[in-house]
Amino acid sequence: MRYVMALDQGTTSSRAILFDHDGNVHAIAQREFAQHFPQPGWVEHDATEIWQSQIAVAAEVLKNAGLASKDIAAIGITNQRETTVLWDRATGQPLHKAIVWQDRRTAPLCDTLRAAGHEAVFTARTGLLLDPYFSGTKLHWLLDYIPGARKRAEHGELAFGTIDSWLIWNLTGGRLHITDASNASRTLLYNIHTGNWDDELLQILNIPNAVLPKVRPSSEHYCSTDSVLLGGEIPIAGIAGDQQAATFGQACLTPGMAKNTYGTGCFMLMNTGSQAVPSKNRLLTTVAWQLQGQHTYALEGSIFMGGAIIQWLRDGLGIIKASPDVEALAASVPDSDGVTLIPAFAGLGAPWWKPEARAALIGMTRGTTRAHIARAALDAIVLQSADLLAAMESDSGIKLAELRVDGGASRNNLLMQLQADMLGVPVIRPRVVETTALGAAYLAGLATGFWHSAEDVAAHWQVDQRFDPGISEDEQQTRLQRWQTDVKRQTAA
Repeated sequence: MRYVMALDQGTTSSRAILFDHDGNVHAIAQREFAQHFPQPGWVEHDATEIWQSQIAVAAEVLKNAGLASKDIAAIGITNQRETTVLWDRATGQPLHKAIVWQDRRTAPLCDTLRAAGHEAVFTARTGLLLDPYFSGTKLHWLLDYIPGARKRAEHGELAFGTIDSWLIWNLTGGRLHITDASNASRTLLYNIHTGNWDDELLQILNIPNAVLPKVRPSSEHYCSTDSVLLGGEIPIAGIAGDQQAATFGQACLTPGMAKNTYGTGCFMLMNTGSQAVPSKNRLLTTVAWQLQGQHTYALEGSIFMGGAIIQWLRDGLGIIKASPDVEALAASVPDSDGVTLIPAFAGLGAPWWKPEARAALIGMTRGTTRAHIARAALDAIVLQSADLLAAMESDSGIKLAELRVDGGASRNNLLMQLQADMLGVPVIRPRVVETTALGAAYLAGLATGFWHSAEDVAAHWQVDQRFDPGISEDEQQTRLQRWQTDVKRQTAA
């Protein structure tokens, strides 16, 4: 068996990727699926379409590579994390469209819970904030909204899951209803310290325990696929939420190592080892993965607008024709000439947490050109990430030695150089940038002997390009202080 298959189920597409023993991509298949927006602030997916797209690309990648099920050592699953599905155990049919992590319909419930004084217990037990982002309030809404659902859930007739659970249920023909600790830690229902669903939190949200999946380690031979699906049984042996999987795929396996993913938003995670570090800066404390009975924890910070800022330059302002064009345009000027873009198009995320903030473009003069605006846009991405890292270092007491990067925007060399300048540490882009899928593959391969140890995994990580800081610490601090002054002024307005 020469390959491991990763099923990478994302927000806009499902992918299947085959990795060889060196951690290189052998073949890939991808299929997009529909996004549904029934009301302002609501985002939904058809869970059945997600399953159909995911099994279709799994079959397609085998066919295109000329392989059969017997050539695959294991399947690892990584997924959009907080998206919520509720289905009938007897029929396997969803009772409602999946509620996507981006959905904000439960904001009033979160406000009510916060006003009742519940946020402290949720944060202490789960490491999370009370926010519609997480799946617990989405499940509460489904059980309220669907007639008779809560009673049926109490009787054990219904199953809740994030997308990993939904895929495994279907891959095993309904034999297995499980999740892993990394996905469970994103529900507002899982006690990250005890490793169990928390009865008090379930009671606050009026969610019956009978509807929940069993929580398993992130790397384990759980079961095999139904033989009719892919021409034979394949072990399912790895599960991790997308950002945790990317952290594992980046081989950030020891405390203090960190990665930043530059996608639509930016997600920075720092490995804090066996210690669940509470945040004083409103970062999230999350389970990174569970291996051999032990939780590894991480601090996580999310930036709402990362690569989406570049999309706004393209689609909103029309100053570039394609996203990659921003690099040459921004590089045509030495700096932003005093222009600052505060990208609060959807409020500001960690560590500012200003949902009411609005975007602003300030400091312009008659000499300001589209190149200066493009440079300010890249600055906004790296400065937000610098804020996150400062919060993580403050919370953890760990000084970062390097930052590993991935995601589409990490291909922008100017952006990565600016990031190194602002952090004052090397920024390192790996040769294999499919780190989310690779992390899921590693977890599955470790459970089945395809790889033998975490050290074996780390040995396959290879540098594509290293970006070293190129400005003085004084200049770095001057830029950071100017940015923070501008943000404070805008958020106070």
